[in-house]
Amino acid sequence: MSDTKEQIQETIESEVEQARAVCDISGKDSAECAAAWDAVEELQAEASHQRNKKPKNSLEQYCDDNPEAVECRVYED
Repeated sequence: MSDTKEQIQETIESEVEQARAVCDISGKDSAECAAAWDAVEELQAEASHQRNKKPKNSLEQYCDDNPEAVECRVYED
């Protein structure tokens, strides 16, 4: 697993613990509890997005670094 994925997973685990603590203190039906779990869901969505992200091939990487190159020109009809 890459560092970024590990960091996101650690952050998710931390936020889950925090959400549980907030819900224990504020009550499971409180706005604070809902907000804490919303934060967890957002992080989980980001982790999912990172897992599904397709790595760039060598041409895509080259064009990111050299958008003016002939090989990277994009023509519209």
